[in-house]
Amino acid sequence: MKLIVTGGAGFIGSNMILHLHKNYPDVEIVNIDKLTYASDLSYLEPIKQSDRYRFKKLDIVDRDAVHDFFQKWNPDGIIHLAAESHVDNSIKGPEPFVYSNVVGTFNLLEESRLLWEKNEKTLNPRRFLHISTDEVYGTLGDEGSFNETTSYAPNSPYSASKASSDFLVRSYHHTFGMNTVITNCSNNYGPHQHDEKLIPTVIRKALAGEEIPVYGKGDNVRDWLFVDDHCNALATVFFKGKAGEQYNIGGDNEWMNLELVNHICQILNQEYGEGPDGDYRNLISFVTDRLGHDYRYAVNASKIKKELGWKPSQDFDNMLRQTVRWFMKKYGYLQS
Repeated sequence: MKLIVTGGAGFIGSNMILHLHKNYPDVEIVNIDKLTYASDLSYLEPIKQSDRYRFKKLDIVDRDAVHDFFQKWNPDGIIHLAAESHVDNSIKGPEPFVYSNVVGTFNLLEESRLLWEKNEKTLNPRRFLHISTDEVYGTLGDEGSFNETTSYAPNSPYSASKASSDFLVRSYHHTFGMNTVITNCSNNYGPHQHDEKLIPTVIRKALAGEEIPVYGKGDNVRDWLFVDDHCNALATVFFKGKAGEQYNIGGDNEWMNLELVNHICQILNQEYGEGPDGDYRNLISFVTDRLGHDYRYAVNASKIKKELGWKPSQDFDNMLRQTVRWFMKKYGYLQS
């Protein structure tokens, strides 16, 4: 089976490619990525020489480039992870999010459809897996959780662009009969995450002795999912999920932002020595809240658990500590 993974030099994408390469020996993978500031091909060095992996620099917004490459590669499946994903950046400048997340997704869908309609006879099911976010559902109060029938109510340009791409994918199944599947995941954490995200920011700022910024009162709540668990879920959905379905993927692991920041600081105290005045928590600084900041996300993942047999398997405390140590090595505070 020949697969295209879009955004494969990013956080989840690079972990996904490594997961596929390790666990699915009959799969050939091509990674297409335009190599933005959030990309890093060094994460894929372990498989760079593999005859089952290759890389193509390509911007999915460029329809002609997508067409030419799809015609050449003739993929059996698409795992679509490429996206602009940082909410703060979408507030500062929404335009790239519309182009990458909406136009880019359309280009991939349309070129897949045109290619696969010409080549209906194949030993493998032609499938388009679209990876989205729980943020498309909007925000929750203190109780309840998002399920696959929750109405969409995106509150940021980022989540609105992802919601738009979800609807496009859905339409290609219902209109053209295309074999599409959508997943909506909660917040990921783990190795390869870009420095601008919450957990790497806390680690980087703390170790540098700088103030650790926390939005508002720090009472916003997120569900955290280890990236390896997410990759396992994506592979499960790609190979076993039902065409036209949508699956929520969550970690059953809610944390208030301030509590999570405090927990990371405690790990740093133990791993690197106590911070300023005996505790890295003394560096926490509350800053003006993000515009349109959603209060709480919580994901009900019972559908994927019941229908496909997946569930998160990694212990949060253990994986968070490993993640902290990974970033300490990256930033030069811990020897390999």
